[in-house]
Amino acid sequence: MARKRLTDAFIRSLKPAPKGKRDLWMDEVSPRMGVRVTDKGQASFGRIDRYPGSRNPTFRELGVFGKVPMRPSDAPVMELAKAREKNGAWARLLAEGIDPREHEEQKRTAARRVADTTFGAVVEVYLQRHVRGQRKAAQVEREIRGDLIPAWGRKPVTAITRADVIELVESIADRTRAKVGNDAATSYHAHNVFGHARTFFNWAIMRGTYGLETSPCDRVNVAQLVGQKKPRQRTLDDDELRAYWRAASRLGYPFGPMFKLIALLGGRRAEIAEVQRSEFPPKLFQLMRKEAEEGEAVDWPEVAAATKLWTVPPERFKSDASHLVPLSDWACEVLAELPRLKGSYLFSTTHGAKPVSGFSKAKDRLDRRMERTLKAMARMRGEDPRAVRLTPFVNHDLRRTVRTQLSKLRIPDTIAEMVIGHGRKGIQRVYDQHSYEPEMREALDAWAKRLREIVTPAPANVIQLPSAARAEAR
Repeated sequence: MARKRLTDAFIRSLKPAPKGKRDLWMDEVSPRMGVRVTDKGQASFGRIDRYPGSRNPTFRELGVFGKVPMRPSDAPVMELAKAREKNGAWARLLAEGIDPREHEEQKRTAARRVADTTFGAVVEVYLQRHVRGQRKAAQVEREIRGDLIPAWGRKPVTAITRADVIELVESIADRTRAKVGNDAATSYHAHNVFGHARTFFNWAIMRGTYGLETSPCDRVNVAQLVGQKKPRQRTLDDDELRAYWRAASRLGYPFGPMFKLIALLGGRRAEIAEVQRSEFPPKLFQLMRKEAEEGEAVDWPEVAAATKLWTVPPERFKSDASHLVPLSDWACEVLAELPRLKGSYLFSTTHGAKPVSGFSKAKDRLDRRMERTLKAMARMRGEDPRAVRLTPFVNHDLRRTVRTQLSKLRIPDTIAEMVIGHGRKGIQRVYDQHSYEPEMREALDAWAKRLREIVTPAPANVIQLPSAARAEAR
């Protein structure tokens, strides 16, 4: 053991100790501190002292310097200045009879406890234990990760105040209004996110393990802050449906045909995006495979109705019951154009192993293409295309559009509601066990016929776009 005024340059120049030995240089600046080098060239700072519970002086590591000799470009794990600072802190703890190792473990435990009770950590437990498995789990998780975690993720869950909640709700409303320009949508999203926060804090209080006794959402009136949560009333008109179908055709797989099926079937986006081959009769895909291999188109009107059927399983349907969806011939044609994947999911970017994701970007592309088409259509009518703007809409508005169109087709309300997956209620649900599959098939066939008339109108009603306008519509 030698004594020396340690410097970074000196430590960097040290050589490994002889085989089976360890070299030690004590620092003349910081009492009881030294640097020890093993025969493998590992240099570490340490303090020699009598620690609580030990009669003899021992060397305890303060931190690792690194492998020596060290090149000028290499950075040490712990620098000399930091080691001297830590050595002084240990000296003060020992003077008070405190074991530095136990003290640091207590600090680490306290830090872990704080980390385990941040909003971000607790909400992960909430998502895993409470949200997963719910029908709207994907949407709830998306909105929590998109709005709540960025705002409060690093805050202790007990430190979030009513003022934080109000600030977040108002900022969401302002941001949504600036993006969408729609007061109904603005209020709707702000109410949704607040609802997630309120449910989360109530759950955390119920758990009783996070030190939370009251909810920061208590006595927060969101309606007074951002307005009432108004039901959405947006539907797409015929021009918008025509632009929608054209845009979907240009998007290609997987989103293009997925958007088409949403319009044809009035289904929920998640139900269609996560559809699997096992949810259809095997005969349906046998016909499609034969068509692909032999090149002879399937005559879908001649195919048995029992083959043209999609059954949404209970675990993926809103009412925890199987939902029958009769497939129109046009829906079968869309399905027949899908690529043959190895996995079970029909809409996928992982060869069918997982369902498709990235909806928001796909929806943005759809919207841009729709607006370009609407502008081109306006130009052909002699109108100013610069005045044309696509009124914002969400995927769920397609369901409302389909439901509205079914009423226009004079489909009975009971059947129209069942088509879009709204189950029967009350005593009817208990006593009426008829599947209504034939009636729903008639309704969806009528809607497919009407949609085809809208998106591919008769020649007298078609606005022929010249090549320049066609290019713009793309």
